Amino acid sequence: MTSSKPRGKRQKELSVYQHLLPILISNPPSSSPPSHKWHVFASHKSNRTILSNPECVGVLDTASRSVWIINAHDTMILWQRGFFGKGTLSRSEPSWLTRHINQLNGSTQGVVTAEELTAKRRQQRMKFKAERADAMAAARAEAEAIFAATGVLPPITDLGFIPSVNKPHRPQLSTTSNTPSDPVKPSLPKSPPLHSDVPSANPAAVPEEVKVSTGTRSTEQEVVQDITIDSDLERMEHLQLTYQEAFFLAWSLGCLRILDPMTNTYLSIQNLYYSLLDSSLPFASQDQTRRWDNPFLVYYAVYHHYRSLGWVVKGGIKFCVDYLLYKKGPVFHHAEFALVVCPTYEDEEDSRTSPFELPNTQPFDWSWFSTINRVNSQVKKTLVLVYVTIPSIKRMRANNTPDGPSSPECLLQYSVREVIVRRFMPARMRD
Repeated sequence: MTSSKPRGKRQKELSVYQHLLPILISNPPSSSPPSHKWHVFASHKSNRTILSNPECVGVLDTASRSVWIINAHDTMILWQRGFFGKGTLSRSEPSWLTRHINQLNGSTQGVVTAEELTAKRRQQRMKFKAERADAMAAARAEAEAIFAATGVLPPITDLGFIPSVNKPHRPQLSTTSNTPSDPVKPSLPKSPPLHSDVPSANPAAVPEEVKVSTGTRSTEQEVVQDITIDSDLERMEHLQLTYQEAFFLAWSLGCLRILDPMTNTYLSIQNLYYSLLDSSLPFASQDQTRRWDNPFLVYYAVYHHYRSLGWVVKGGIKFCVDYLLYKKGPVFHHAEFALVVCPTYEDEEDSRTSPFELPNTQPFDWSWFSTINRVNSQVKKTLVLVYVTIPSIKRMRANNTPDGPSSPECLLQYSVREVIVRRFMPARMRD
């Protein structure tokens, strides 16, 4: 679905969200212009490619099965460069501070968040329905009065105007505020260093202030220019990453370090991998959790597959699916595809001995399948069944891998297949 935003706002979003991943790739300035179109490839071969790694820091939280990004600068980097995670106090983008500032000042002159826009539209719909109900009641009373006096029903065109659904009379809410015309400029506290050598295990002790960069500016930095805020205003929101998102950033990109709050040390990739596997069954032994059908491995294989193809992968619980695929991101377009992960055992004996209860391993119930297909068709999303083949334990033992998935390289043993489902609608598909 194409966005219908104003051109200025559209260009601004393209500038803010121009990077697809947290790691930036650039070339050093050269006095001579590129001689051919493979200049970037030639620069990479000659070791002249510069990689800018933000080295974000997260805190592992096994209770919520997520990774917390407390630092505000890291939060905006991960959101603006790939739309990773979600705000704990927001629908998607971490915008709690912006909404709180707008609420304290009684205006939205800076940046209007998605939650505020939704609330405004709800007010408009409520006002429109109230006006339409009043107009219909007045028209009914007028028609009854004419019929009582003349005995003839008047034509509908002789009655008062009734707002219609096809041509609605949308009320315009007032956007004026009671704030002074010359607001006092805010005085922001100085930003502390982004990271310490070993941050504290307490999430509140991790640095929170935003370090303003000369390149991309966050929406929360823009909104504080024309408003008055309390210098003691506490940032209560953090970015929450799923296990799949956190492991993709830490292992595939190497731009995230995850802190273990129990030991106050950073987890190595191998220890992080084992921690995520063991969290699937917190009170089980390692022999039970470190299996090929571990839910973390199954869902990460799907997440990594589509992320590596350039899609923005987000959770899809709102539409009864596992994942949603965005072409550029939730800021630009609605999701085009809805994914349902369907684990498939290479050896059925593994499913009978498994301690995990993976969903969608059995044939679908027709009522469930019809319901989920109808829900996603109504919101113009294409339903995709993603079949993940789980390697056989016997085959892996025959290939000298008796210890199960002992390292992230075991993901090469999984295969992903896709089946696209379309709902047939005779009225629309007749031509």
